[in-house]
Amino acid sequence: MQTTFSSGALAPAVSGFLRRNWQGFLVSAVLAAAARFLSEHYGAPAMLMALLLGIAFNFLAEDGVCRPGIEMTARTVLRFGVALLGARISVELMIGLGPRLIAVVVAGVILTILFGLLGARLLGRGWRFGVLTGGSVAICGASAAMAISAVLPKNEHSERNLIFTVLSVTVLSTMAMIVYPILTEAFDFDNEASGVFLGGTIHDVAQVVGAGFSVSEETGEVATLVKLIRVAMLAPVVLVVSVLVRRHGADDTGGKRPPILPLFVVGFLAFATLNSLGLIPSAVVEAMSGLSRWALLISIAAVGMKTSLKRILDVGGHAIALIVSETLFIALFVLLGVTLLGHGGELP
Repeated sequence: MQTTFSSGALAPAVSGFLRRNWQGFLVSAVLAAAARFLSEHYGAPAMLMALLLGIAFNFLAEDGVCRPGIEMTARTVLRFGVALLGARISVELMIGLGPRLIAVVVAGVILTILFGLLGARLLGRGWRFGVLTGGSVAICGASAAMAISAVLPKNEHSERNLIFTVLSVTVLSTMAMIVYPILTEAFDFDNEASGVFLGGTIHDVAQVVGAGFSVSEETGEVATLVKLIRVAMLAPVVLVVSVLVRRHGADDTGGKRPPILPLFVVGFLAFATLNSLGLIPSAVVEAMSGLSRWALLISIAAVGMKTSLKRILDVGGHAIALIVSETLFIALFVLLGVTLLGHGGELP
C-alpha cells in the first residue's frame, strides 16, 4: 500500500515539475545549441557565446512562463553538470596543485571576508553587509550570499542587501569570465596556474567553468577543482558566523542552515574518487564528460538570462565600491600568490 501511494504521489509531482520548467529549460538548450554552432563554425568559445546569448535574452527571465525553468536550469542543471565533471578529475590533479597553491586559495577566502568587514566599517555600511558581500565574493557568489544571509540577524535592509549582492556578484562574475582569461594570457600562465587563478577569483561556479574551459580543457578542470575547494569552505564560514552572532546576543535569524557540503559537491567528489580508483570505464567517463559539457553550456545560457544590469545602482555608490574592491582584492591576492609561487606551484 505504501509503495502504491508513493508511486501515485510521484507522478503528479514530476508532471508538475516538467510543466513549470520545460519552457525555460528549452530556451536555455536552444541558446546552448546556438552557442555550440557558433563555436564550431567561427571558433568562438562556446561557454562565452552561451553566456552572451543568454544576456541578450535577459527579458525572458524577468517575468513570464520561462522564468521558473530558467531559474531551475541555472541552479539544478548547473549542479548536475558540475557533479558529472568529477568523473574527469583524479586525485593526481589535486596533488599536482601542491599545498602552497591550495594555501593561497584558502587564505584568499579568509582575507577577503576580513577585507569586507574592514571596508564596510570604513564606508559606514555595517558589519552585516561586509560579511554578506565579502563571503559571497570569497566563496561562491550568489549561493554563498543566500547561505550567509540565512544566519545573519535580520533588519529592514536585509532583503535589499541580499538582492544587491546576488545581482552584483553575477554581473562581476560575468565580467570576470570575459576579462580574466585575457589576463592569464597576458601573464603567460600555464594551464595549471591559469586554472588556479580563475578558480580562485571568479565568484560563481558557472562562470568559473566557462572561463576555465574557454582557455583549455586542463585549465577548466583545474579551475573547477579550485573553485570547489572554495565552495567547501562555505560550511565552516557559515558556522563561524552563526556562532559569533549567537555569542554576541544577536537576534535569532530563523534561517535554514546549509548542508555540510552541497549535494553537487558530494557528487563531484564521489565521481572523482571513483575515477581515481579506476572504477569508471573510459567509455563511461567520455559519455559523462559529454553530458557534463552540455549541462554546463545549457546552465550558463540560463545564468546569462538571469543577469540583470539595470538594478545594480539601487543600493548606492558605497556598496558598489565595496563589492568591487573585494573582487579586486581577491583577484590581486591570488594573482600575486600564483606569480610568486611559480606556474607549477613551487617557489622559483
